[in-house]
Amino acid sequence: MNKTEILDFLNTNPVFHLATIEGDKPRVRGLLLYKADENGIIFHTGKMKDLHKQLTVNPQVEMCFNNGKFENLIQIRVRGTVELIEALELKKEIVQKREFMKPWVEKMGYDFLAVYNLKKGVAEVWTMATNFAPKDFVEL
Repeated sequence: MNKTEILDFLNTNPVFHLATIEGDKPRVRGLLLYKADENGIIFHTGKMKDLHKQLTVNPQVEMCFNNGKFENLIQIRVRGTVELIEALELKKEIVQKREFMKPWVEKMGYDFLAVYNLKKGVAEVWTMATNFAPKDFVEL
């Protein structure tokens, strides 16, 4: 897969698992991608959550996306450094498209929302057919 195909795959399969480090312990949790494009891979969390605290200390992450098709499984792992984005317009855009977030914003405002962007990540595509092939990395 090339960069465009990988970004399309991420947007088509937006549920992913994110790995972080807390101290010397790995932490993994499922998240919902906001979007992936030429400007990076964007996701969000709450500033009160452990995830935000972990990313503040160590912004190195790995994301794992898959198509959920056991017979034809495709998995894409992306690693890189995330950066916190405090752009109010982006936060408003996210909340407008995600109804479930509106009550939180009404209660706490936009300051609680931590939006992260992974720019210049490196992706690795895995399938059962390429299971033993040398790794091929694609810069995003």
